[in-house]
Amino acid sequence: MSGQQDIWRKRWQPVIAGGLLMGAALGVRHVQGLFLTPVTIDHGWSRETFGLALALQNLLWGVAQPFTGMIADRFGSARVMLAGMLVYALGLLVMAFAGTPGVYTLGTGVLVGVGLSGSAFGAVYGALSRLFPAEHRSWALGVAGAIGGLGQFCTVPIVQSLIDGLGWVSTLVVLASVMVLLAPLSALLRDRPVSHVPGEATVQSMGAAIREALSHRGFWLLNFGFFACGFQLAFIASHMPAYLLDKGLSPRDASTALALIALANVIGTYACGYAGDFMRRKYVLSAIYFIRSAAMAAFVLAPLTPASVCAFSFLMGLIWLGTVPLTNGLVSQVFGVRYIATLFGFVFFGHQLGSFLGVWLGGIVYDATHAYDLLWYGAIALGVIAGLLHLPINDERVERLSGTLAQRA
Repeated sequence: MSGQQDIWRKRWQPVIAGGLLMGAALGVRHVQGLFLTPVTIDHGWSRETFGLALALQNLLWGVAQPFTGMIADRFGSARVMLAGMLVYALGLLVMAFAGTPGVYTLGTGVLVGVGLSGSAFGAVYGALSRLFPAEHRSWALGVAGAIGGLGQFCTVPIVQSLIDGLGWVSTLVVLASVMVLLAPLSALLRDRPVSHVPGEATVQSMGAAIREALSHRGFWLLNFGFFACGFQLAFIASHMPAYLLDKGLSPRDASTALALIALANVIGTYACGYAGDFMRRKYVLSAIYFIRSAAMAAFVLAPLTPASVCAFSFLMGLIWLGTVPLTNGLVSQVFGVRYIATLFGFVFFGHQLGSFLGVWLGGIVYDATHAYDLLWYGAIALGVIAGLLHLPINDERVERLSGTLAQRA
């Protein structure tokens, strides 16, 4: 009995806690597109105004991620996640009661953006990467990602029902309350301090680790490829609901699309994380980007129907966030886990820079052309480029980690 309790405490508790925190943080972000129409109509704002606020959220999430990663690597991830959830909640409250575009941007762009940097991928995956040895790491990341995806799936119908029944303002207040209630779960992800990470005997400062990564060609290729991922996902999540409404489909079709993406993501994130155990991660990543581009091309060129929306959403969901555990795993594979939150934060900045442009340009292009066609074609092209960029990445361990001890890193 004690052995089972030990397994539950050491293996399942942190994974479930991390998955729930990610599910809440990413779930609320995933449904931002459902607020576009009611917020812009009630306030009389343009889609560019809404798009810019959401774009800044993605950008500041990326800008803040290396710094929250540094704090997590030095003082532990639990404190970062607790603060991230509380800042996230504050941002949602500011969004709810904002009366001007500037205040709304402060809430959704600045506060939620910074909150995401402490409550989503970087902090959770960084903690789990240190808490689990290499032979169980892909499992932990995959399961936590799957739980997070399940949280995203549940968030879509719940938020749509809340908006329909309570209005978008009250819905944001409810979501802020959920963030506060879940924040204490961060205590279950207390990872070891940097100096006690096993398997990395070489003494290395954080500055040296950053310089080592920035001088590695593969690190930059991974960053540039992740840029495409952010562009694609942020554009689709933020603008596809409005795109479907513009094409004559119903709000139910739009919410169904987001729900199917989140549902399929539960399967896809776990499968992609698991694939990293027995396949070279860079090749799996290349395949994901090529498949995404093919799926988007078929979606745009084929007649738009509820059935085609469902098929596209489910396929995209299977490869939606599978890039994240694979990318995180590739960084730890090459550079070790001592400064994994910091280094992944730098890679994630590329992802969020792409997210910023995907959301912002979506609003600008639509207001200028009253269509999203140019953004779809751009997302397709970026996917092909990202697939090609991952192929030449050198995924061998850096020399510092060579030897017997490195086998545990």
